[in-house]
Amino acid sequence: MRAIWKGAIAFGLVNVPVKVYSATEDHDISLHQVHNADGGRIRYQRRCEVCSTIVDYADIDKAYEDDGRTVILSRDELKSIPAENSHEIEVVQFVPAEHLDPIMFEKSYYLEPDSKSPKAYMLLRRALEDTDRVAIVQFALRDKTRLGALRIRDDVLMLQALLWADEVREAGFPALETSVRISAQEREMSAALVESMASDFEPEQFTDDYQAQLRQLIEAKLEKGDSLDTEETFGAAAAESGTGEVIDLMEALKRSLDRKRGAAGGEASDEQAEPAAKAAGRSAAGRSGAAKTGAAKTGAAKAGSAAKAGDAAKAPAKTATRSASKPASAATKTSAAKTSAAKAGTASKAGSATKSAAAGKTTAAKTVRKGA
Repeated sequence: MRAIWKGAIAFGLVNVPVKVYSATEDHDISLHQVHNADGGRIRYQRRCEVCSTIVDYADIDKAYEDDGRTVILSRDELKSIPAENSHEIEVVQFVPAEHLDPIMFEKSYYLEPDSKSPKAYMLLRRALEDTDRVAIVQFALRDKTRLGALRIRDDVLMLQALLWADEVREAGFPALETSVRISAQEREMSAALVESMASDFEPEQFTDDYQAQLRQLIEAKLEKGDSLDTEETFGAAAAESGTGEVIDLMEALKRSLDRKRGAAGGEASDEQAEPAAKAAGRSAAGRSGAAKTGAAKTGAAKAGSAAKAGDAAKAPAKTATRSASKPASAATKTSAAKTSAAKAGTASKAGSATKSAAAGKTTAAKTVRKGA
């Protein structure tokens, strides 16, 4: 890390020289803008709207406009402000940590001892530990006078920049003023849901999904070029998130609790339910197989009887010349009828017993018509 500022903590008559380091950093992937037609890099220029000249940063001053009047402030004038020249972190009071509203927290900085002896640094840290309080400080950094809180993190003094009171907005929403009745059962269910999701906060368990997928997209384009299948890169499309307002609050709470309880006991339930499911499957398969076999036999018997009746009706109409071959022909027809009956029996497995009976009646009716 590189120090961004040097100063001293003014703790009564005690001075604690420190170096200031940024305690956080942005992990977002850095992207720049390009022209979509040719990929050319987009550059921004500081151009004066009066003379159209491109102005160097060193030649730029700041200004304030009020009712059409513009006040120009040079760099030297801004640096002449007394607070800007201060390199002191002044401790103004010590307060309980719970008095600080997290909405006021801004950027965080680590403080490193910047003297030959860190005794004064250690003394201030010990004082904060013994009293269990936070030091409220004022300091100037990067053209701003800031409010801050000195606290301890991992044996290191941390300077937590705070927003000023007038920088925090008030929340005034008319909908919150509406009188709403919440039943005791709804409160109990919501409390049970909170308990089912209660856990210790561990930041390492959470990841920035967008940045991970952006990295995945970049790596895929580097490997395959611009022609790539987004679905192939990211896998199946994510399920559409539910939209719309939840009407039945109690039902939503019950489902949420059931889902959490199911997730908690999922493995144990699966292990206990597996043997029972297999046994139930075998029992159902046995009953289903027996029913299908009975239906197949009924269909086959009816189809066979109909085929034999048809052969007997057709026999007197045959000529004497073909009578010699009639036994073989009848046998062939009988065999074909049996084969057809067997196929009909197999097909009847996909249907119900009622459909098999209807099919048998239809075949019998056709045989009567042929015999007539």
